Amino acid sequence: MILEKRHWFRVIFQLNSSVIPAIFPRVAFFVILSLIVSTLFHFQIPVTLPSQTSIVSSLVLGLLLVFRTNTAYERFWEGRKLWGVFINNVRNLARELWVGIAEESPEDKTEKISTIRLLVAFAIATKLHLRNEPLDDELAELMSSERYERLKTMNNPPLEIAFWIGDYIKKQSDRDRIGMSYLLSILQLLETMVAALGGCERILKTPIPLAYSIHLKQLLVLYCLCLPSQLVREFGWSTAIIVGIISFTVFGIEEIGIEIENPFGHDPNDLPLDTICQTMKINIEDLISFAPSARYYEEQ
Repeated sequence: MILEKRHWFRVIFQLNSSVIPAIFPRVAFFVILSLIVSTLFHFQIPVTLPSQTSIVSSLVLGLLLVFRTNTAYERFWEGRKLWGVFINNVRNLARELWVGIAEESPEDKTEKISTIRLLVAFAIATKLHLRNEPLDDELAELMSSERYERLKTMNNPPLEIAFWIGDYIKKQSDRDRIGMSYLLSILQLLETMVAALGGCERILKTPIPLAYSIHLKQLLVLYCLCLPSQLVREFGWSTAIIVGIISFTVFGIEEIGIEIENPFGHDPNDLPLDTICQTMKINIEDLISFAPSARYYEEQ
């Protein structure tokens, strides 16, 4: 936001993260069509339509575009809030495990560190699951090779990782390494993470109804097809410029909705999940390196 304020005019002409490359062919088509209509009108060939015919279609199209954009942004913002839940819960759960579970041997500490790293693995596996991508080295370095190979056979890798984390917590509870109040707090954090995974899957698997998208595209095409004939009598050779601006506006709004309705992909305006996961990984490694164990608090 600060960068946008400082470079306002530069942002206007920025192609990166813009929808211009995606809509340019459509806009160019209707500009060329407008030039053809203007040429026919110049030679007095009847190609005009009453300008009043566009009033109703403009109102309907505007309402449809507003609904389309609002619905897409709601999905985008809900996805961002769910990933905010991931970030907070991974940090809190890692802190609870690191501080609240006592270590009686080096093996205990190694197992605890492995489990804490599984929290980052849960987020990365969720990212890959939502993108329908195979597991990769980013995930392999956070767990043993045996677990990684097992994870590749799972239909829902994040749920399997959540099971491993829950299994470790139950094991520590059975060994009286963790108090009941701490146990309930930790399990609640883990359950919230799994619920957030379900929320992301709901967004992914409940797209905007196809019939609505088809009807909106059909109306956009019909509207832009009629524009040159409605405007040519008043604007003449300038019709192509006017139609280009209008088509750029309506197709741009539609394309923005298409791009952000699934916020988990690789589009320029999707959520920066790679950066979010990398940040979580750095936070966890910092915690492991510098955070005191439970015995430290007992000594204070």
